[in-house]
Amino acid sequence: MPSIDAPLEIHVHADVPMKPDVTYQHLQEALRPLWKYAGARSLAAGAASAYEEEPGIRFDVEQHLLQMCWTVSGNDDFRQVIEETCMALNELTASGAAIEVTFYDAEFEEESAEEGEGDAQARDDFLMYFVGPSPAAIMQVQRDLLVQDAIGLMERHFDGSELGEVVEAIDRLFERRFNDLVSSMQIGRPPRGSGGSSGGHSGGRKPRHLH
Repeated sequence: MPSIDAPLEIHVHADVPMKPDVTYQHLQEALRPLWKYAGARSLAAGAASAYEEEPGIRFDVEQHLLQMCWTVSGNDDFRQVIEETCMALNELTASGAAIEVTFYDAEFEEESAEEGEGDAQARDDFLMYFVGPSPAAIMQVQRDLLVQDAIGLMERHFDGSELGEVVEAIDRLFERRFNDLVSSMQIGRPPRGSGGSSGGHSGGRKPRHLH
């Protein structure tokens, strides 16, 4: 739980597609690290953001969509909290999604306003976390975001029609990463037809999120 004089404002932003059978109760358990960090006793009590103009944490039942635009006061220990949350959300997701976490140095902003800008540096930080039902789903959303960023940057200098090779190169990198991951998951498995159970499956194992 953050201290009363926590030096950071932490903003979480995401739209995460949920499986059709996911209920509010499932999300309350998966998001337990978040609402407990906010000092609440339930998701309903902890879903409100520190800023009234932000919608906070909401579950759109009709669209099966978890929406987060939520700010809480805290410290660097929130990084562990968001990691635990991502692990819990993985098995509830219908597809890959990104979760943006921004740390704002509230103490630095207050001191700057009172004393004017000095030599001190703000501890602002931005992290991107990923959740999904499988490693492939997580890599797909990572790939899509990278392509979007790369094209957006390079279109300042090249026509979009010239950038097909860039997209192909990015696809090859992710294909290589995925193949390496699949190969590593095969290590230690009994050979097929050995009469034993392999004890798992390659595509649906709950992965640790990549960020």
